[in-house]
Amino acid sequence: MKKMHLILLIAIAAAITILISYTGNLTTYETIASAKQKPGKFVNLIAKLDTKEPVQYDAVKDPNFLTFTAIDTLGNSVKVVYHNTKPTDMEKSERLVLKGRMEGDHFECKDILLKCPSKYKDNPEAAEKSVAKGNM
Repeated sequence: MKKMHLILLIAIAAAITILISYTGNLTTYETIASAKQKPGKFVNLIAKLDTKEPVQYDAVKDPNFLTFTAIDTLGNSVKVVYHNTKPTDMEKSERLVLKGRMEGDHFECKDILLKCPSKYKDNPEAAEKSVAKGNM
């Protein structure tokens, strides 16, 4: 029985170690206002492209430099600087998940994830047919 207790103890210790290692990888999403209160700290912002402001990207001059303005659901906006190529169809995306940190007056973005527009948003008839067929 003592051998079984030892094995059980080791299994519990391994499970606790695994759980602790995963807690460091949990991501939370911030608003622009809360990200500004944490300068230099890595955060994830959910925002959308502010179409009223210009997107600055020149693939010939500097293909690894993109700047644009992002706006969150609360109406706060921030200039985003991204040192990589512009994601395809960024303007068509419903939402952007911006991973990076606040650096002074702008958000220094390391990665951009695009949330694709819903294929049923513009075509309600297709959505109804899909629901009727059980495809959703």
